[in-house]
Amino acid sequence: MEAQGARVRIDGEADLLDVRSALREQARIAGLSLTGATKLITAGSELARNIIRYATAGQGTVSIELITERGRHGVRAVFTDPGPGIADLDRAMQDGFSTGGSLGLGLPGSRRLVDEFAIDTGPGRGTTIVITQWAR
Repeated sequence: MEAQGARVRIDGEADLLDVRSALREQARIAGLSLTGATKLITAGSELARNIIRYATAGQGTVSIELITERGRHGVRAVFTDPGPGIADLDRAMQDGFSTGGSLGLGLPGSRRLVDEFAIDTGPGRGTTIVITQWAR
């Protein structure tokens, strides 16, 4: 595999293109199928948009890395923001729940798109979301 990893600072709409480009490149290097790459990029784009919309000052980062585990290759992306955190994670993970007037499909939809999804959040401590997509 080629060079590994990327880090993108997220602080505005213009950064969404950089997030998508970085995810696309790492998916290519990892050997993800077109479908797998599209799912990863879609989920990542939604998570980056959530940082812009909900995090303090709309700022955060995504760190993207190539991973190899048990002979398989994939991409792991870690989205982090220092925002207010999610007060009711159970509700936030339900389709249709939104505190910002959206359709409420972002977090649960992102979870469905990728192979692995983990979230660490709480009031006053920001949010970290880790997504992983494996090459088939």
